Amino acid sequence: MAAHLSDPQDVGIHARHVSTVSTIDSEMNDESGNPIWKNRVESWKDKKNNKKKKVAKNNKTEQAPAEIPHEQQMEDKQDALMQQPLSEIVPMSRNKLTPYRAVIIMRLVILGLFFHYRIMNPVDSAFGLWLTSVICEIWFAFSWVLDQFPKWSPINRVTYLDTLSARFERPGEPCELAPVDFFVSTVDPLKEPPLITANTVLSILALDYPVEKVSCYVSDDGAAMLSFESLAETSEFARKWVPFCKKYEIEPRAPEFYFSQKIDYLKDKVQPSFVKERRAMKRDYEEYKIRVNAMVARAQKTPEEGWTMQDGTPWPGNNTRDHPGMVQVFLGNTGARDMDGNELPRLIYVSREKRPGYQHHKKAGAENALVRVSAVLTNAPYILNLDCDHYVNNSKAVREAMCFLMDPQVGRDVCYVQFPQRFDGIDKSDRYANRNIVFFDVNMKGLDGIQGPVYVGTGCVFNRQALYGYGPPSMPTLTKSSSSSSCSWCGCCSCCCPSKKKAELDASELYKDAKREELNAAIFNLHEIDNYDEYERSMLMSQRSFEKTFGLSSVFIESTLMENGGVPESVNSSTLIKEAIHVISCSYEEKTEWGKEIGWIYGSVTEDILTGFKMHCRGWRSIYCMPPRPAFKGSAPINLSDRLHQVLRWALGSVEIFLSRHCPLWYGFGGGRLRWLQRLAYINTIVYPFTSLPLIAYCLIPAICLLTGKFIIPTLSNLASVLFLGLFMSIILTAVLELRWSGVSIEDLWRNEQFWVIGGVSAHLFAVFQGFLKMLAGIDTNFTVTTKAAEDAEFGELYMVKWTTVLIPPTTLLIVNIVGVVAGFSDALNKGYEAWGPLFGKVFFAFWVILHLYPFLKGLMGRQNRTPTIVVLWSVLLASVFSLVWVKINPFVNKVDSMEIAGTCISIDC
Repeated sequence: MAAHLSDPQDVGIHARHVSTVSTIDSEMNDESGNPIWKNRVESWKDKKNNKKKKVAKNNKTEQAPAEIPHEQQMEDKQDALMQQPLSEIVPMSRNKLTPYRAVIIMRLVILGLFFHYRIMNPVDSAFGLWLTSVICEIWFAFSWVLDQFPKWSPINRVTYLDTLSARFERPGEPCELAPVDFFVSTVDPLKEPPLITANTVLSILALDYPVEKVSCYVSDDGAAMLSFESLAETSEFARKWVPFCKKYEIEPRAPEFYFSQKIDYLKDKVQPSFVKERRAMKRDYEEYKIRVNAMVARAQKTPEEGWTMQDGTPWPGNNTRDHPGMVQVFLGNTGARDMDGNELPRLIYVSREKRPGYQHHKKAGAENALVRVSAVLTNAPYILNLDCDHYVNNSKAVREAMCFLMDPQVGRDVCYVQFPQRFDGIDKSDRYANRNIVFFDVNMKGLDGIQGPVYVGTGCVFNRQALYGYGPPSMPTLTKSSSSSSCSWCGCCSCCCPSKKKAELDASELYKDAKREELNAAIFNLHEIDNYDEYERSMLMSQRSFEKTFGLSSVFIESTLMENGGVPESVNSSTLIKEAIHVISCSYEEKTEWGKEIGWIYGSVTEDILTGFKMHCRGWRSIYCMPPRPAFKGSAPINLSDRLHQVLRWALGSVEIFLSRHCPLWYGFGGGRLRWLQRLAYINTIVYPFTSLPLIAYCLIPAICLLTGKFIIPTLSNLASVLFLGLFMSIILTAVLELRWSGVSIEDLWRNEQFWVIGGVSAHLFAVFQGFLKMLAGIDTNFTVTTKAAEDAEFGELYMVKWTTVLIPPTTLLIVNIVGVVAGFSDALNKGYEAWGPLFGKVFFAFWVILHLYPFLKGLMGRQNRTPTIVVLWSVLLASVFSLVWVKINPFVNKVDSMEIAGTCISIDC
């Protein structure tokens, strides 16, 4: 470690360039046909044409053309690029957005009239069903408002990578792009294959970014020697892979996914050297895969005496619950070079200490350990975290983020830049909505127009200072003398401001100031500390307040004060390894603010939502970046059971946040920094699991109506018919206009609706009960999964049947509604043509439930394109038998009194 980091200049301060950007005149962007704008453009064109004519004349008259030095031309181009912005907001077209907003308002009005009709016209014959349905409909309308209004102002963004390069990568000068620390987290190499993690690491090391600015930290929270050895193999293969990627600019730069592309790789690179090197590289990669897979095969059975390293010493992590902290630098920018002699980015293995009796907080705790280790070793001002199965699909992804974070106008208040999640290996129909297109392409765009998208756990570039709990620089500093100064100002204008109003104003301002101070975890403001000399800063760092916040590490505390990143020059590089081990000890976070106010926040399995929420409450904003080529791609669980368990974990995290002190319903109101539409969006992220309760009831109502012969809606009048028709039309129009401005396909919207019902009646329901049991009674329940093998090779995982408790509620709903439809038709056949009219309304709602649960039904059958013949035969047979029995018994026919039957018989005999 000391050998790799012996030169402190290699990890020194990287100051950001803070040159100003000239703003573009608003009239130049106006598209309304302003005559001033037209005149300016026309005059500019005339001047340009006149200049061209003059140049042409001079060229004709002179025998030799005017010689303009090439260097001067390049400088002129760079100066022009320097004046351009790094990014721009592209608002949605008014032709798309105005009708969309109008339909939302219209739908609200129709909903008000609809509920007035429903409440004022109860169904006495089925009062219980009617009341249940009305309560469910009110909740659905409330959840629709929470989901819809944060989409009120969606926006798009564009970035200018050429401008970024011209500003921060000028020829002949040191590169001024900001360093970035990459975090890759893994736990169990048997569940998260080392080859997948290795591809993620290789795609990071081969980024189109200066190598001295990239550091990759791999967190092995399972302390597995398999992960350590596979990372050692990966570091060796990277010496060949990285120069190959950069030489030929290939995409993507994860070898597994690059070589699996079904494209003609000779299309744009026909030179023989590329063909030869590609074949050699593919051969090297196959050999590398064989070595890694051999390690995985050996790791299937753990030796009784534990694992032993190559030098004969026992592996420190043999006991995964009781082991010391481990840090190993595989690659560094001093001495680590590729096959062509060029430097490689840093690659660092980290496994934090684990001891019995300590709470380790799973992924959130591992991420916080990486924050501290990276601050001690490299301290880049920005952090990009990825799951082990999310590789870099766009080598310029970091540059895309820097167009926002390094912009002196935009980036000051940006806490993170979130990229959408995209996935490989999903079937074309996307049966279980794994791609989640509606959320990433509709909801997140809407949030970007308010205060920014929510943090979704991966593919996110953080401002390190925001993770430390500091507020954004644009927020005014709160001083103790603010109240007195306001009083003295009011004293000069006593005739305008009565003393009573003065007192009320001062009280409200003091209350807001106190609330804002609660939201700021930082003890001191960075901009105030910058004015101190070295001695005063060291005195401040020694105060107990800093130690209570950040822990007992002077090196780490000093790194938190360096807004532009970099390792302090006063620190001896030989002591860095000891300090890195110290900050990942399991007792380091005790009696500190880690997980409470700084770093990844503890208290929920969905620590991502909670962490982003805290940042937004402090006044930060986030940005949504959607480059044309997806920045990152991952793998999603495509079979039904795994997908439901993924949704169950997300929903459980939302319930935990709802029951915690960080609930968006009441947290952070006094500070006034979280916008109201943003708060609605966060409320929606924590209350959506509770929709499962009314959804279960509403999906049961059609079957109950068909079995009992009752209905929740009275005989419709003309006005009621218009209301129902208007409600359905407004729902359809909202969806159509949403598709129009978002670009999402109707198939993706329909899949999202289907899985909303499937997840709502299964995973969300279990999450609600599990959350209350866990938070109130301390009971932690687990729903086990039993795997059955799949027969199909392609999308084999899709056809696997994994029986789990979560599958019971939707299966019950399907059977009950199918039985209800059969019973309804049988009853109508028995009663005659008069019963067919009321039947259609009941059957419509039952088919609504069955159509939404249809992907779940196909998942149970286990095949993608066809249903097994035996299932069809048994279904027809059972339906026929049930229909005949129903017609014969008909249990819901009113029983006739026996005396009436006897009298009827006597009269007939007479």
